[in-house]
Amino acid sequence: MTEPREVVIVRRPGHALSASDGLAELLAAYHLRTQEEKGEAVAGVDGLPDRYRAEITDPQVAFARDEVLLASIGGTAAGCLVVAAPVDGRSEVKRLWTAPEFRGQGIARRLVGAALAHAEESGLRAVRLSVWQWRAGAIALYERLGFTVTGSWDERDRLVCMERSV
Repeated sequence: MTEPREVVIVRRPGHALSASDGLAELLAAYHLRTQEEKGEAVAGVDGLPDRYRAEITDPQVAFARDEVLLASIGGTAAGCLVVAAPVDGRSEVKRLWTAPEFRGQGIARRLVGAALAHAEESGLRAVRLSVWQWRAGAIALYERLGFTVTGSWDERDRLVCMERSV
């Protein structure tokens, strides 16, 4: 049996991202999969809505005010999460994604844990997120980590909004 490889989580300000960190590939996979799940599959990144394509092509600008957490295993980008700049004492977790070949290794849990630790260090009172209702595994993870369903701040249909105190 092979030894589990170490998961390394790095936190970077969005404006300091590098083209070689693997984030663009992770975001592309996230957005393409989400479009497919919504029944709006596209052939590639060029078919994505402008705002999603901008995150992939220029994450330094798209996430300039945010913190980006990157997980890697053996030097390979394995997962990501964006912690949006705080508003009213809360931050929002966005774009949580683990590459399929790295799932089942606790990467998503570790990324969310790092986001919660960052929020606490920053003196925030809560972290919130939204998740598509068909992502039952993600919702279960968030519930295990102490998030509860709350009133929606987003008008999109089938989106579940959750929050957790820090």
